[in-house]
Amino acid sequence: MAGYVELPGVRAWYDDRGDGEPLLMLHGGMTDSRCFAGNFDAMGEHFHAYTPDRRGHGRTPDVEGPLTAEAMVEDTVDFLRKVIGGPAHVVGYSAGALVAILLALREPSLVRQLVLVSGFIDHDGMVAGTRPDPNMEFPPVIRQAYAEVSPDGPEHFDVVAAKTLALMGQPTGIAMADLAGIASRTLVMAGDDDIVTAEHSLALSRTIPNAELAVIPGATHMLLMEKPALCNAMMLDFLTKPPAPTFMPIRRAS
Repeated sequence: MAGYVELPGVRAWYDDRGDGEPLLMLHGGMTDSRCFAGNFDAMGEHFHAYTPDRRGHGRTPDVEGPLTAEAMVEDTVDFLRKVIGGPAHVVGYSAGALVAILLALREPSLVRQLVLVSGFIDHDGMVAGTRPDPNMEFPPVIRQAYAEVSPDGPEHFDVVAAKTLALMGQPTGIAMADLAGIASRTLVMAGDDDIVTAEHSLALSRTIPNAELAVIPGATHMLLMEKPALCNAMMLDFLTKPPAPTFMPIRRAS
């Protein structure tokens, strides 16, 4: 049931549906939980799925001060403890995948299985020409989507956009080697024509100790919306089944 929860740092909006083990779904940057429109129902058939809007995004109001990765992770920890009441499976998309990675490194006891969709840990992992520019203009469709639901009103878009660009211009503070500290079984998933390079997705899957890699054919960074049925099948196969036995393991031979 959709509604608000008072967290220590923000009054956060979220929706939830389904029964079973908790599944937390973290949306991308300058978007909101509606990016999971093609996935939420499918996840809710197997899990108790939650889709919060991060501070300044969607139906969650902005908060005074800069937008920081630390604040987004803290909000996520608070949400897990207050609303979910403990650990959950976590699906993070794009910037939400970065939040999920930081969460898994900082609070491993709160993350069961991890799905990183079009995730990256630095801008070198993005295709040249798609990396954030402090002078970039967000597409009108992003501005319109913000105006449709933001409690701060459409005129506040430029404030949130400036905060987001400032955050995107900062280093994440994560090195590839740090990912060796992720304890959760992980699925790395990306489109074959993603803004995240294939090499970066491969490196994520090779560095996280218990990781698998799925590349969605004929899809871009918008793979969850372009091929929802295939993405749902991939995520649910990973989340609901134990690892299948393999017959010729190479990287996993040990």
